[in-house]
Amino acid sequence: MESMIELCDIIAKNPEKFSDKIAWICGRCPPSELLLSGSPRVSRSHLNAVLVVARLLSKCPNCTDNRPRSVMLEFIRVIPASFHPSFWPQSYNNDSIVSFFADFLKYVSESADSSPDFGLEIAGLVGEVVTAAVNNHETNGSDPAISRAFLLALSQNFPPILPSDADNLINYLLDQLAMSVPESPRELITGSSETSSSQSSPLSVKHFQGIEVSSPANDSSRGSLIANGGGPMFRQQVSSFEEESVESMEKHEIAFKLIAHTLQKVSIDQKLLVQVRFIAKKQLQSMSAFLKIRKRDWTEQGSLLKSRVNAKLSVYQAAVRMQIRSLLSLEADAKTSKKLILETLALLIDAAEACIVSVWRKLRVCEELFNSLLSGIVEIALPRGGQPLRILLIRLKPLVLAACMQADTWGNSQGALFEGVLKTCCEIIQSGWAKDRAPIDTFIMGLATSIRERNDYEEKPQVDKEKQAVPAVQLNVIRLLADLNVAIRKPEVVDMILPLFIESLEEGDAMTPSLLRLRLLDAVSRIASLGFEKSYRETVVLLTRSYLSKLLSVGSAESRTLAPEATTERVETLPAAFLLIASGLKNAKLRSDYCHRLLSLCSDVGLAAESKSGRSGADFLGPLLPAVAEICSDFDPTAIVEPSLLKLFRNLWFYIALFGLAPPIQKTQIPTKLVSTTLNSVGSMGTIALQAVGGPYMWNELWSVAVQRIAQGTPPLVVSSVKWLEDELELNALHNPGSRQGSGNEKAAVSHRTALSAALGGRVDVGSMSTISGVKATYLLAVAFLEIIRFSSNGGILNGRTSLTASRSAFSCVFEYLKTPNIMLAVFQCLTAIVHRAFETAVFWLEDRISETGNEAVIRESTLFAHACFLINSMSQREERIRNISVNLLIHLRDKFSQVLWNSSCLDSLLFYVQNDTPTVINDPAWEAAVRSLYQKIVREWIVISLSYAPCTTQGLLQEKLCKANTWQQARHKTDVVSLLSEIRIGTGKSDSWAGTQTANIPAVIAAAAAASGANLKLSEAFILEVLSTGIVSATVKCNYAGEIVGMKRLYNSIGWFQSDAPQTGLGGGLQRLISGAFSQPAETENDSFNEMLISKFVRLLQQCVNIAEKGGEVDKSQFRETCSQATALLLSNLGSDRKANLEGFAKLLRLLCWCPAYISTPDAMETGVFIWTWLVSAAPQLGSLVLAELVDAWLWTNDTKRGLFASDVKYSGPAAKLRPHLAPGEPEALPDTNPVDQIIAHRLWLGFFIDRFEVVRHNSVEQLLLLGRMLQGTTKRLWNFSHHPAATGTFFTFMLLGLKFCSCQSQGNLQNFRAGLQLLEDRIYRASLGWFSYEPEWFDTNNINFAPSESQSVSLFVYYLSSGSLDSLQSDSRGRAPDNGNSLVEANEHPVWGKMDNYAVGREKRKQLLLMLCQHEAYRLEVWAQPLSKEGTSSRPKISADKWIEYARTAFSVDPRIAFSLASRFPTNPHLKAEITQLVQSHITDIRCIPEALPYFVNPKAVDENSALLQQLPHWAACSITQALEFLTPVYKGHPRVMAYVLRVLESYPPERVTSSCHSLCKLYDTIQGLVEGYLLRAAQRSDIFSHILIWHLQGEACEPGKDASGKVVYLSVHFFPWELVRNCLNDSLLKGTGFWARGLSADSFTPKALDVFQREFDFFDKVTSISGVLFPLPKEERRAGIQRELEKIQLKGDDLYLPTAPNKLVRGIQVDSGVPLQSAAKVPIMITFNVIDRDGDPNDIKPQACIFKVGDDCRQDVLALQVIALLRDIFTAVGLDLYVFPYGVLPTGPERGIIEFAITTENEFLKKVPKVVPNTRSRSQMGETTDGGLYEIFQQDYGPVGSPSFEAARRNFIISSAGYAVASLLLQPKDRHNGNLLFDNEGRLVHIDFGFILETSPGGNMRFESAHFKLSHEMTQLLDPSGVMKSETWDNFVSLCVKGYLAARRHMNGIINTVLLMLDSGLPCFSRGDPIGNLRKRFHPEMTEREAANFMKKVCTDAYNKWTTAGYDLIQYLQQGIEK
Repeated sequence: MESMIELCDIIAKNPEKFSDKIAWICGRCPPSELLLSGSPRVSRSHLNAVLVVARLLSKCPNCTDNRPRSVMLEFIRVIPASFHPSFWPQSYNNDSIVSFFADFLKYVSESADSSPDFGLEIAGLVGEVVTAAVNNHETNGSDPAISRAFLLALSQNFPPILPSDADNLINYLLDQLAMSVPESPRELITGSSETSSSQSSPLSVKHFQGIEVSSPANDSSRGSLIANGGGPMFRQQVSSFEEESVESMEKHEIAFKLIAHTLQKVSIDQKLLVQVRFIAKKQLQSMSAFLKIRKRDWTEQGSLLKSRVNAKLSVYQAAVRMQIRSLLSLEADAKTSKKLILETLALLIDAAEACIVSVWRKLRVCEELFNSLLSGIVEIALPRGGQPLRILLIRLKPLVLAACMQADTWGNSQGALFEGVLKTCCEIIQSGWAKDRAPIDTFIMGLATSIRERNDYEEKPQVDKEKQAVPAVQLNVIRLLADLNVAIRKPEVVDMILPLFIESLEEGDAMTPSLLRLRLLDAVSRIASLGFEKSYRETVVLLTRSYLSKLLSVGSAESRTLAPEATTERVETLPAAFLLIASGLKNAKLRSDYCHRLLSLCSDVGLAAESKSGRSGADFLGPLLPAVAEICSDFDPTAIVEPSLLKLFRNLWFYIALFGLAPPIQKTQIPTKLVSTTLNSVGSMGTIALQAVGGPYMWNELWSVAVQRIAQGTPPLVVSSVKWLEDELELNALHNPGSRQGSGNEKAAVSHRTALSAALGGRVDVGSMSTISGVKATYLLAVAFLEIIRFSSNGGILNGRTSLTASRSAFSCVFEYLKTPNIMLAVFQCLTAIVHRAFETAVFWLEDRISETGNEAVIRESTLFAHACFLINSMSQREERIRNISVNLLIHLRDKFSQVLWNSSCLDSLLFYVQNDTPTVINDPAWEAAVRSLYQKIVREWIVISLSYAPCTTQGLLQEKLCKANTWQQARHKTDVVSLLSEIRIGTGKSDSWAGTQTANIPAVIAAAAAASGANLKLSEAFILEVLSTGIVSATVKCNYAGEIVGMKRLYNSIGWFQSDAPQTGLGGGLQRLISGAFSQPAETENDSFNEMLISKFVRLLQQCVNIAEKGGEVDKSQFRETCSQATALLLSNLGSDRKANLEGFAKLLRLLCWCPAYISTPDAMETGVFIWTWLVSAAPQLGSLVLAELVDAWLWTNDTKRGLFASDVKYSGPAAKLRPHLAPGEPEALPDTNPVDQIIAHRLWLGFFIDRFEVVRHNSVEQLLLLGRMLQGTTKRLWNFSHHPAATGTFFTFMLLGLKFCSCQSQGNLQNFRAGLQLLEDRIYRASLGWFSYEPEWFDTNNINFAPSESQSVSLFVYYLSSGSLDSLQSDSRGRAPDNGNSLVEANEHPVWGKMDNYAVGREKRKQLLLMLCQHEAYRLEVWAQPLSKEGTSSRPKISADKWIEYARTAFSVDPRIAFSLASRFPTNPHLKAEITQLVQSHITDIRCIPEALPYFVNPKAVDENSALLQQLPHWAACSITQALEFLTPVYKGHPRVMAYVLRVLESYPPERVTSSCHSLCKLYDTIQGLVEGYLLRAAQRSDIFSHILIWHLQGEACEPGKDASGKVVYLSVHFFPWELVRNCLNDSLLKGTGFWARGLSADSFTPKALDVFQREFDFFDKVTSISGVLFPLPKEERRAGIQRELEKIQLKGDDLYLPTAPNKLVRGIQVDSGVPLQSAAKVPIMITFNVIDRDGDPNDIKPQACIFKVGDDCRQDVLALQVIALLRDIFTAVGLDLYVFPYGVLPTGPERGIIEFAITTENEFLKKVPKVVPNTRSRSQMGETTDGGLYEIFQQDYGPVGSPSFEAARRNFIISSAGYAVASLLLQPKDRHNGNLLFDNEGRLVHIDFGFILETSPGGNMRFESAHFKLSHEMTQLLDPSGVMKSETWDNFVSLCVKGYLAARRHMNGIINTVLLMLDSGLPCFSRGDPIGNLRKRFHPEMTEREAANFMKKVCTDAYNKWTTAGYDLIQYLQQGIEK
């Protein structure tokens, strides 16, 4: 229902816009056919919809849609049907029905009142409905309770009714009431006269003295008021009342109310009206009798009696209203009417008097009846005036006095009867004042004189008179008269009453202390508070004289016999009177006068009270302080004050200090040494002064509060600017001559100096004050109290204007004392100490309120900024000492509350300071130079510090200041500011603005700062940002955008678009408006229309950008930035408007501005976002919370949708995903369409903005801090929801750094209430940070040169904050409060983050230390990666004991076993770690089955030898990588069944295509574990046709031609020989059938018909191509090329699904028959053939040439091994983002000493030279030497242009990255025979190595290893790599850096590479024929080295290879022997 009501209210604002919603609501109402059915039943939703429709019509009467009205009218018609219970839902009870009718009829009445036409339609239905209800109510209907509920609701909200229906209704009601009504008017008149004769005549007045009223409890005394109290007639009356049933009375009440409402709506027939009056009159006549019946006279008692009385009084109340309504229609001048009015008036007054004396007068219904009677009296009498008014006033006085006789009307709550009488009197006086003044005056004077009537008070003896209580009537009449004056506020009334009061106080009975005097004093003070000057002055003089007289009488002999009221008068009444006057006075002149009078009174009181002993001074001065505080509440202490008033303020504070009335100002205990030993002999006054400083407070707390308020309005106590402290005459005059506190009392002086020293916090000791006299010490103590209290009460904000500006800072008062010249040193020291104490108090006040929120937080921040601005402005003071103090205090304030750095007003004061508003007469160049120098220093420090904390916000603010052109031009020292700003630079380049661990050193923050600057910087390069230049540019851009919006708005308004009601339209009208200047003040509707148009445009454009990004498109950077900037300018241009229009549109636009960069998630979009967000929060700080809230929601959305930093899916994990499954475990997944690194960098920029905002708001906005806390909590609640990509390292730890910074806020006051939550968040951060180390350490590199250093620096800063003791949450906070030790979060030893913990503190510390160690190592690794050539760096070999390593291992394993395995991989040679983790794995073996990294710890040769029981877990273990699985196939594992079964399961878990690269190795293992390998190969071949083909080719490659053994017997190769009839027809049937491999399943039956067809065509096709070599061998060389062409023409391509064996992804589309080239060979004829191919998944029309060499007579298997390792290196380099180039070209052995090699298309002359090329577009170095005489340096210049040209440098760059890639590969594989024929160069300058016939331990020349360098780096190569020739060039460093990074990346996957080589160990390849190839390969990885040591090793390798002589010597040998160019 609530939501529907909200929808209704929205629709009511614009119903035309929501017509569909109106239709929907009307559709939910009961349908017509349902309502018209015989017995309708509605549902709850039907009723709710009806109420909503009724509400809609009540709020929107002009709705043009007729459907709601139709629904309403239909429902009103069927209301009689609702009296049946079946109509309502079953869940509806009576209360629900009553509530429904009440709401429905309320809305119906409101709708009818607001729409006359609709009201007329309703009126046509109401009569019938009401009649039906009344009839049902009276008869035995379906459910009378329902109709009664309807009538009850109708009596409260009566809709309109037709006159004819009204007559019928009243007739029917009168009949139902069954009352005896006279038949003729004559009978009515007779009855009336009889009644009137029996009643008192209206002219007869009952005097007050004749009425006796007693308390409600005394029933017997009330019996005298009842005529014939116990007679038969009285008993008969009681019986008649008791005979009426309560139900009957309720019916009468409802009937009377309905009749009254009907009379109010329409006019009825006069006869009916007479009958109605008669019935009402009868009721009024019986009312008095009923009210006079006593409780004991009733038969019923208790609740039954109370119910009856309530019901009857309600009937009387309804009858009164009915009678009043019936009389209002009478003619005013008719004689009959006047008589009827007078009779009714008499009846009403009689009834009112009866209510007053009734025993039921305290019942609420009786009070309501009394008020109804009084309002009826006023309603009848006042409009007519004349005689009715006079008679009313005559009768009203006794009524008033009777009400005042009630004793319970005294106090704060006078009772409803008294309030009713007061209200009636006020209405009568207000109305009759202008009409008939005389009776009004008589009435008022009559009431006033009644207070002097004594009754029997005077007749009693004098002794009894003193004891006699004052009659309540006098007290209450006084109160009534005072309330009348306050309510009426007429000076004439005051002049009538006040003299009587004052006369009574001065000469009458109220002269002596009594309750009467107290009441009169209260009354005169209330009258004086009205502000009429005469009464005010008379009263104040009276009160002042009374107070002083009370003071003088204290201690006298008479005071001992005074009544208690005397003390009450002095302590309570008179101070309250002074306070009341101070509160009521509004006139500025009177307030000033009253302030002077009060302060004079305080001075007199202080002087008189000082001579009295004991506490008299405080007792007399203290009560006056609240009044002084109130009158000073609006006093501006900075205004010019008259000297006389200033002296009075000084006197007041002198006595406040002297009497100890000020609240304590020393928060700590006063040091004992400050208290003089003579203090004990001084006396009580000295003790009071000292206790007043340190507390506790001895007086009334209200006085303390008053003193604090007085301080805000007190001007500085500087009476004269010349020697005001040197003249002691006036100060001594403040002491009473009779006191002992004057200047002659040295003991008093010592006590005051002691108190002063204590007040100053010991800054000035007592000995230094010896030259200060006692009165001066008291005076300085008063100053200290005043100035310190100013700050302790409200932070130091003075009274005055509403805005909190620098002028309202209390420092403006404190500094006034320092301006006095020629002050003696001791006094100046005290004044300086007062300034510092005031500053400390201000700081304490600000700190104490740091947790405030809402408006209180705004006040706190405004106070802080006001002080800061004042101190900034004070730096231009002429007095140097003031300037120095200002600077010191400003620096302290800035350091304590850093938020002032980014306050706009403070920045304005700094940048655009103006010395003084008034020009100085004295020209002082020295002063101006000093001030300028001081400002320059402070401004530079200010800007640099603010940039170091929050560079984004600081730049945004500076840009905003630069946008304010007028302010900038008015700056007095513009050139100074410009020069200062121009010197400040920030960026990733060299910058000396700050150092250390400032926030701006966080890479994410500085990147965000570059984006916020608006400069077009490349964040991928080092940059230096000049704050001024970029600020001016960005400010200009912002101003341009703002100007565009303003210009468009003016043009729009001038042309008058969409102004349909404008008199002139089109361009002509627009020009006319333009000429007339109408556009300068555009109509609000025009602005709204313009805003709506632009909002819709920008929203549409931004949504388009989002849609493009969501579909994978690229968003135009410049268009997106321009749209966002224009939208921001539009948003900011409307902030100052109070218009509510388009509010929803602007909110949507703001949301899109915050969300779009998150949706797009690119660095460019995020740069724009940071720029826009900074602009918003800088230009409109009030939007800070809104912007941050949207950004937090967007951030959490990226968390939920797994973007960027939160892309936790495997495919986004970078190297781990790209290296699956060969080098990393897990199923291979398709790589993402978008680059995850871009989204991570976008998150990094975003995070930088968050950190920037955190620094700005951490001290001053709890709301925004909690928003950041929500972001942190929401991000860390799922610990595994972070990306594992190594490129996210810096961003991840930057986020954790923000978390640590946020958690450090728990020591701040503003987050004290969230300490437990912050500690839980800190634990989550520790846990999430440890979770980062649950994955193997990885590297990553990008083209961004800043990326790696930024990653390293980010982790280093996290380490710094983690190790910083100040961030440890287990320390005390700034208040010294002990922290929560975290045990509150642990329940049953179960922590919500850490799980089971026996000791939270100990366990948490262990985890923190583990995290610190891991982060230090990660920072070290990243530092090596970022600076690979650096010789410096922290050691990664921390000196950690064995026990500590074991503790680390156990802690890591307890948190997550994967962290322990990662720890071991980071320190692979640590034996303690390995041993402990091995033990942990074996003891928790069943818990870690899902972790493949645990395999080496229990699957090893030892476990295989022992047949360990742990191996039984392998069937349940997660799959490892392919290389690790293949390692288990090596001989050392002896083919253990469980291990082999696991390997088989692992291999079969991956697609066969992923294992094709390992087919060569698997074939080699067939000898060792034939059954296992054979089974897997069979199944894999069945799953994948391509795998089966590649497998068959490899198997063929393993077979050899038949030969002879040592005995001469013909033999075949061992088990490696596999004869396949389907593959090779040359093998016979017997051999085919004899192979077990064929028999086990890999036969023709193993293929499907389609697969068999492809297999036969594929192998047949390439068999024919390969057989060409045999055909060519007999031919002469010159005929071989033609022979190739002939043979190729014979070969037919069968099908379009044949592929190249070396590249299965390339489908063959034909053979270029003229492309065949025979190559030279000693024994065979290798040939090169070009095919036309297409990509399998590419465009079928994109046909490309691809050449292949078909070699015969050469063993290609060793090349396959080398290229397999190079391929792994390529994958590793690519995975980690290294820009290294290696080309593992395709090689496939297809038979014994035969194979296929990929080849590139070459030019014709290259064919003629018959040089094979295995790499696309390449030529060998030897070949290049045949055409060029120079070296590589010269060749590159010839091919690519001069040195320095883009093409040359690009080629040089390609040469560097390829040389570095092959340097790493050469180091590992050790390829030899590196002559220039085996080095190729492509057309882009890249180097490629070919021909790997000598690798590992083999080398040419009988393994003489002449080539001693690890890789070839000849002189000509160094010329390109190192132009300097001495290894000091940038290109050389770049080359070595790439080599180091490549080597480090390869070391990370050492085991995978070694395992790949290890599998071929028994293959018989030449490279394994000597030495220890595997061991030496492992040594070249140097696993024992740290990262830095490995980097240094690689640098030495590069240095050693640099132009080594053996390299040049080998080239010379090859040239001499083979003719290969060197």
